[in-house]
Amino acid sequence: MDLLSVIRRWHGRDKLSSREVSRRTGLSRHTIRKYLARGITEPKYLPRKSVSKLDPFAEKLSIWLKRESGASRKRRRSLKQLDGEAVKSPVDVGALPPDVYLLRP
Repeated sequence: MDLLSVIRRWHGRDKLSSREVSRRTGLSRHTIRKYLARGITEPKYLPRKSVSKLDPFAEKLSIWLKRESGASRKRRRSLKQLDGEAVKSPVDVGALPPDVYLLRP
């Protein structure tokens, strides 16, 4: 059930104090008071703007993965071969996080 409708029902119909509503929900009294005063139906959250460390390399990596997935088992390159191609690549693979690209032995 929607948390805000529960808050409004407890406060309005069941006549619970904002302090008791905050105890039951685990939210702050100030948050409960804010929701009741503003008549907010749902809290508005801004969309996340997360930037991945792989964004500069996404196109190159997706091309490699598509090419390798389409190859037969015998034609697929080994990890050592893929790593060798990554090192020779004009893209700065050294800027990738260490857990992303293949580590050399």
